[in-house]
Amino acid sequence: MKVTILLTGPLSLFELACATELFALPRPEFGQWYSTGLVSLSTNQFNGLCHTTLVCEQVEELPPTDLLVIPSYPVSQTEVESKLSEQILRHYQQGGRVISFCSGAFLLAELGLFQGRAATTHWRYAGQFKARFPHVQYQDDVLYLYDGRVGCSAGSAAAIDLGIEVIRRDYGYHYANTVARRLVLPAHRSGGQSQFVQKPLAVAKSSVSQVLDWAVKHLSSELTVDRLAQRANMTRRTFDRHFKKHYNMTPLEWLNERRLEVAKTLLETTSLSIDLIAQKAGFESPVTLRHNFNKTLSISPSRYRATFQSSQQQRA
Repeated sequence: MKVTILLTGPLSLFELACATELFALPRPEFGQWYSTGLVSLSTNQFNGLCHTTLVCEQVEELPPTDLLVIPSYPVSQTEVESKLSEQILRHYQQGGRVISFCSGAFLLAELGLFQGRAATTHWRYAGQFKARFPHVQYQDDVLYLYDGRVGCSAGSAAAIDLGIEVIRRDYGYHYANTVARRLVLPAHRSGGQSQFVQKPLAVAKSSVSQVLDWAVKHLSSELTVDRLAQRANMTRRTFDRHFKKHYNMTPLEWLNERRLEVAKTLLETTSLSIDLIAQKAGFESPVTLRHNFNKTLSISPSRYRATFQSSQQQRA
């Protein structure tokens, strides 16, 4: 699977580093992995911070690629160079995928790739994005959006969240989780950008976050929201209110997400029965497992296993 990282300038070292870490770093522990190149259509040299210079390959046209990654794009630039526009649109029209990090969403919006899609970017650019692209359905409180063809992420570290989601869809949950662990990150971060807009998260763990750390290690059908509230020394109503405020979801939704993560891992990596997987993941019954799979993922557990186990075996 071929990936091309496209530099458009000015150089954003962090977002570029995210792209190369996610898709270009060799991972010999996997049977197959991405083949990644770094190119520019305009120059072979970019200046970075602290008097740094990056030299890359300059090309007349984009090489054949499955996934095009745009780490950044000048927010103030309202006209897209004809060659850049032509090459990206040709790639997309031929069935290729395109994702952007941070300000790269402005380029995708200028090219009309968000037609009929939702979009996001860094919260500091949200007002500017909405004003320039009123026809685009903008979502404030998300870390990333990806529909399998086009993706975009909020600023900085949210690029990694989007990249891990792309890896999960390409290679399965096991690959994505392995990459996340190497980055010392969770495979999925709940919540959106709003928690970062006014102030950073507190370093000290709240009673709620401590309870969630405990809950991840004690998932079972007996683990209920009432029990979590008790462990946090809160009433159920107070716990629900605090949880919704800080995580932008209900405690039950969070519990179901964690249980689904366990179930997906077991479906991909083991031959355990659906009944046993439901038990190990903390669902009340196989029926509950199937209901949550269909509701959240629009696929049955058996179909999920057939899709991801077979794809991983083919890549082995």
